[in-house]
Amino acid sequence: MRFTHQTLPQRVVFAAGESPAAVAAEVAAHGASRAMLIASDREKELADPIAGTIPLVLRHEEVVMHVPVEVAGRARRAAGDAGADILVSVGGGSTTGLAKAVALTTGLPIVAVPTTYAGSEATDVWGLTEGETKTTGVDARVLPASVVYDAALLTTLPGELTVASGLNALAHCVDSMWGPRADPIDRALAQEGIRALATGLPAVAGDPTGLTGIEQTLYGAYLAAVAFASAGSGMHHKICHVLGGMFNLPHAQTHAVVLPYVLAFNAPHAPEAEARVARAFGADTANAGLAALRRTLDAPRALRDLGMPEDGIARALQPITRAIPADNPAPVTDENLAALLKAAWAGTPID
Repeated sequence: MRFTHQTLPQRVVFAAGESPAAVAAEVAAHGASRAMLIASDREKELADPIAGTIPLVLRHEEVVMHVPVEVAGRARRAAGDAGADILVSVGGGSTTGLAKAVALTTGLPIVAVPTTYAGSEATDVWGLTEGETKTTGVDARVLPASVVYDAALLTTLPGELTVASGLNALAHCVDSMWGPRADPIDRALAQEGIRALATGLPAVAGDPTGLTGIEQTLYGAYLAAVAFASAGSGMHHKICHVLGGMFNLPHAQTHAVVLPYVLAFNAPHAPEAEARVARAFGADTANAGLAALRRTLDAPRALRDLGMPEDGIARALQPITRAIPADNPAPVTDENLAALLKAAWAGTPID
């Protein structure tokens, strides 16, 4: 066995019901005295208690899905004008993504407080959208220096978003099985992440305010993101990034729809990974395990339901083909990729 694995440097704090004090402690630990709080107006009630405990110089509420470059530019200027020396983000993947966009050009440290299971807080991946094109990259400056997980902040997350966000986390695990830099450590983390998510998500669906289920799901989402940050973006994420940027599709829901089609596409060509995923689900096959979970959660089924036009399949084909890693387990052709996209667009059941 020969491989190289890199673990990203980051403090992670689990503190159910204690995020204001925990965030204040992290800000102080970084020696910061001028915090820029990034949180949309939708997260105001969750962010207000945190705002009251940190040395706040600016609250920034303009958060937009897929982080348009013009939105990032305004946030960067606001940070500079306020003289901020640290960023505190309270929200989901779009909020964390905006904080990353600011950190990318300013070098400011981030204390991330997730309110979904997106996992962006545990990766050094950034994404910006210009027009219909979403560009992603990897940079050490965007990795949040600290993450505070507070399960109490997710007790009001709507059920549909909980399902989509949790399946987005599951997609991180699946892509980590065969991403371009995947190694045995990534696969072990991803396998445990799948097990935790498959346990936690049904518990949250049954009791949306239960902290035990939420913490289990947060634990799985964190492991998923750590594995993904190391393994790199595989076929699934390349498809979703292209479709999301091109058609402004909701991020988590897009991942939830596309995942079973990519798993079914790649699994026959990656037997070891398929076996790991199946074991994590406690199922005979990976596809059966995911299908059972999706039925339990009543997951989103079709890209057309998210607003993708049917003629978008042909438009997206070449950008996706160019983005998919060359070492994807299954060979990718225009024909089989078009068939995958058509099935995901229509929500065609997988045999």
